[in-house]
Amino acid sequence: MATGSGHPTRHPAGATIYSVAERAGVSIASVSRVLQGSQAVSEKTRKRVLEAADELHYVPLAAARSLAVRHHEAHGLVLPELSGPYYSELLMGFEYRAAELGQSVVLMLAEGKADLPRAVRKLATRVDGLAMLGSSAIPDETVSALGGSKPVVLIAGDEKATVDTVSSENTSSAREITAHVLGHGRTRLLFVGDPTVSPDIRDRYAGFVAAHASAGIVAAEAVTVSLREADGTALADRLLRGDLEADALVCANDELALAVMVRLRGSGLRVPEDVAVVGWDDVMTARYVEPGLTTVRQPVRELGARASDLLHERITGSAAPRGAQVIPTHLVIRSSCGCPPPPVAVRALP
Repeated sequence: MATGSGHPTRHPAGATIYSVAERAGVSIASVSRVLQGSQAVSEKTRKRVLEAADELHYVPLAAARSLAVRHHEAHGLVLPELSGPYYSELLMGFEYRAAELGQSVVLMLAEGKADLPRAVRKLATRVDGLAMLGSSAIPDETVSALGGSKPVVLIAGDEKATVDTVSSENTSSAREITAHVLGHGRTRLLFVGDPTVSPDIRDRYAGFVAAHASAGIVAAEAVTVSLREADGTALADRLLRGDLEADALVCANDELALAVMVRLRGSGLRVPEDVAVVGWDDVMTARYVEPGLTTVRQPVRELGARASDLLHERITGSAAPRGAQVIPTHLVIRSSCGCPPPPVAVRALP
């Protein structure tokens, strides 16, 4: 095989971006621009590159393009775990949007990592930007340091100067759902969830406290539990044993609320007559249980998609100045709070 200078050369069995560049007599950067559809090349160069690629049966590889343009074409996503509906919805929204943008996703789970900050820093070397869930697991200084050198989007985290943040509204909706429960005459409400583990749970508890203050009542301390199904079951057992007293539970997510409801009803307590239960997220199951779960709907999949979009904009230099993007949430009234169930539609016989 001959090059443009007439000197013979040998290529490996699989053609690479380098062999295409050599065959066409151009730089690998020019090959990369042509293959990515850039207009910043002459028609003559474009034709030479495409002809060389065709002759060599070259199939562009993401890794090769990365070497040429110093991009990985990958978004990093750090989540605490994948159990429960919240994380799977978030991941689906993030990955679907990234795929639309032509990007792959490298996922890291924080659970089980002995040195999470180090693992996150290592991940940052393999991707063009990072999105991560705001939580106490990743120190603020690690997030800020990463944001100073690479695009970072914090999901459901506090606003920071060096990173972008995307979150759902929490405080106002938590205040609204708590006030709704208080409006049913309940006076011994407990907030179920740990406000110290993440900003969104902290803000939901703040809304819980604010609703009590508006009603002239001192709010109880939060019952600090994790947000998993097993923790909801264990909390219900504490109520059944008399270790806790409440006539209503404001749960930090639906997974807790649904587990509590099932356990209480299975043990003879009535929901909402004996104990009202409300949640957060509006997962699919919330509308099918009996009674239907009153909750706050947050568009989790949209949250993931928005984070992916913003990260890509920051990577490509097209993002607006940094700031916090907040997605609205709203109250969904069903029957677990004490409201009557909706009337059953009766179909007339022909």
